[in-house]
Amino acid sequence: MGIFDRLKTVISSNMNDLIAKAENPEKMLNQMIIDMNEQLIESKKAVAMAIADEKRLEREVIDNKAKAEDWEKKAVLAVRASRDDLAKEALLRKQEHDSYVGQLGTQWQAQKESVEKLKVSLRELQTKIEEASRKKNILIARAKRAEAQDKINKTMSSLQGNKSAFDTFDRMAKKIDELEARTEAQKELEDVSSGASLEKQFAALESSPTAADTLLEDLKRKMLTSDAGAGGATQN
Repeated sequence: MGIFDRLKTVISSNMNDLIAKAENPEKMLNQMIIDMNEQLIESKKAVAMAIADEKRLEREVIDNKAKAEDWEKKAVLAVRASRDDLAKEALLRKQEHDSYVGQLGTQWQAQKESVEKLKVSLRELQTKIEEASRKKNILIARAKRAEAQDKINKTMSSLQGNKSAFDTFDRMAKKIDELEARTEAQKELEDVSSGASLEKQFAALESSPTAADTLLEDLKRKMLTSDAGAGGATQN
C-alpha cells in the first residue's frame, strides 16, 4: 500500500502548491488532473510489477510441486527395483521440494492478498480521478463566472467613484437636446415663412380686377382713340 501513500503525498503536495499560487484556476485544475493521471500511470506500473511477482511465485510453487511428485515417482520406481538407496535419495529430493513449496506457498498467498488489495485501491483511485476530471469543467466554469463578476464589480466601483465621467455624459446629453431643439425650431420658422410667402403669391394670382377698374380701362382706350382721331383731322 506504500505506493498509494506516496501518490497521496505527491498529489497533496502538488495541490497545495497550485492552490497557493492560484493565479489561474483553469490552469491549476488542468495541471492537477495531469499530475493525478501521471501518478496513476506510475501506480499501475507498480501494481503490474506486484502482479508479476505474484505470478512468478505461483509458477515456482507449481514447478516445485511437479518436481516433488516426480521425485516421489522415482522413489517408487527405485523401491520396485530393490534400490532402497536410490529411493532414499529420491525421497530426500522430494522433501526438499515439498519444503520449498511450503515456503513459496506462504509468500505466494501473502503476495496474492496484497495484489488484490492493490487492485481495489487502484480502482478506487482511478474512480476518484475520473470524478475529479468530470468536476473540473464545472469548477472551471464557476471560476470563470466568478472572475467575470469580479471584473464587473471592479468596473462598476471604478465608475461610481468617478462621478465626473457621468457628469460629462449628462452635460453632453443636455447640449445635444438643446441643439436638436434649436434645429427643429429653425426649421419650423422656415416652414412658416415659406408658407406665408407662397400664400401671398397665390392670393395675388387669385384676385380679379373690379368693375370700376374695367370701366376705367375702357375709358382710357376711348380717349386714346379719340385723341388720335382729332389729331388726324387737324392735320388735314
